[in-house]
Amino acid sequence: MKAYLAILLVFFLAVNCKKKDFEEEECTTTEKSYEPTIVQPNIPQGFPQMAIPQDNPLTIEGIELGRHLFYEKKLSGNNTMSCGSCHAPSLGFSDSARFSVGIDNIAGTRQAMPIMNLGWKLNFFWDGRSATLEDQAFLPVVDEIEMHENWPNAVSKLQSDPIYPDMFRKAFGTDVIDSVLVVKAIAQFERTLISGNSKYDRVLRREEGFTPQEANGFSLFSSLTGGDCFHCHGGILTTDHSIQNNGLDATLTDLGLGAVTGLSSDNGKFKVPSLRNLVFTAPYMHDGRFNTLDEVIDFYSTGVHGSSPNISPNMEFASQGGVNLTPGEKADLKAFLLTLTDSSFITNPDFQDPN
Repeated sequence: MKAYLAILLVFFLAVNCKKKDFEEEECTTTEKSYEPTIVQPNIPQGFPQMAIPQDNPLTIEGIELGRHLFYEKKLSGNNTMSCGSCHAPSLGFSDSARFSVGIDNIAGTRQAMPIMNLGWKLNFFWDGRSATLEDQAFLPVVDEIEMHENWPNAVSKLQSDPIYPDMFRKAFGTDVIDSVLVVKAIAQFERTLISGNSKYDRVLRREEGFTPQEANGFSLFSSLTGGDCFHCHGGILTTDHSIQNNGLDATLTDLGLGAVTGLSSDNGKFKVPSLRNLVFTAPYMHDGRFNTLDEVIDFYSTGVHGSSPNISPNMEFASQGGVNLTPGEKADLKAFLLTLTDSSFITNPDFQDPN
C-alpha cells in the first residue's frame, strides 16, 4: 500500500510540474510583449515637420494594418464599400462622382475630398467638423448615407477575420479589436499619404525649371494684381487650412461650417483644399459643381458672387466679380497649376490595396 501511495505521489508531482510548465509557457505566449517598430514620416524637402499624436505614433505594423483597413469592405453594412471606394488612388484618393454614393445607392451632398498630406491638416471634412484624423475616421462607417454600419458589427467582423487579430496584436499589443484601435491604424496609414514630388517641388528644389508659360502662371498665382490665389493657396502645401466662403453662391443652400457651429457668421464657409494633383481630382469645389479646371479658373475670373454672406476678406476682387484674367493669363495660370501634379503619388505601391 505504501509503495502504491509513493507511486501516486511521484505521478502527481510529475503531472503537476508538467501542468505548471505548460501554464507558464502558455502565459508567456499569450502575454508576449510586442513592440511595433516606430518610424518617421517620409517628409519631402521644404515641407514642415509633421505633428504626430503621442498616443498614436507611426509604426510599420500600424501603417500596414491601417492600409488593410482603409481598403476593408467589412467596415460597411453590406461588405461592399471601403474608405478606398470613395478615395481611389488613381483619382488622387478622391472620387470622380460629383456626389459619392453609399451602400444603399443614396448620394451625398458633397464631393469626396482628396486624401493627401493630411498630417498637416488642422481639421477635416469640408465643414471642418472633426479636429483630428482619428476623429474623422470614426464617422464614415456609421454615416447612414455612406458605409451605414455600426461599430460593434464592424469590429465583430474584423475580430472573426483570420488575419486581423494577429495584425492588431503586432500593431497595438492586443488581439482584442475595438473601434479606437481601428481608427488609429487608419489614421497612421493616412498620415503616410504624402505628395511632394510634383514639378513644382522639383523646381523649388532646383532640380528643373518652369517653362516661360508656367513661370508667368506662377507670377499670376502669387500676385495681388494677377490671379491672387496665394492668400488661401500659398505655401508648399497650397492651402492655409482655413475655412472660408469663396463666393460660390449669392444665396446659400449648404451652410457648411455654420451647420456645425450654429453661428450665422460661419454660414457658407468650407475648407480651403490643397491645389495639388488637380489633374486627378475633378470635379471641383465642395459640391463638385465644376467639371474642369478651366471652369474653376473662369469662376475666379468673372463668376464670384461678391454679395455672398460671410465672403472671405481675401476675396478682395469679389466686388468686380473676380480677377478678370485675359484668355492668355488663364492659360498661363492653368499651366502653372498643372505643375502641381505628382504622378508618383497615385502609383506608389505602398498606398495601394494590399488584396
